[in-house]
Amino acid sequence: MSGKLVNLRQKRKEVERDSKRKAADQSAALHGRTKAEKTLQQAQTVKAARVLDGHKRNV
Repeated sequence: MSGKLVNLRQKRKEVERDSKRKAADQSAALHGRTKAEKTLQQAQTVKAARVLDGHKRNV
């Protein structure tokens, strides 16, 4: 009997983590960008508008 010993508690937790990770990946794909990505994009848009306004000529 040279079977591999398995700690059932650790195996249960591993399966639970994998299922949560899979659900999180599906949710991320469904809802798109993270909050950090959204705020970064907004900051870049504001900066680009400010730079563009700085280059305008007053006639």
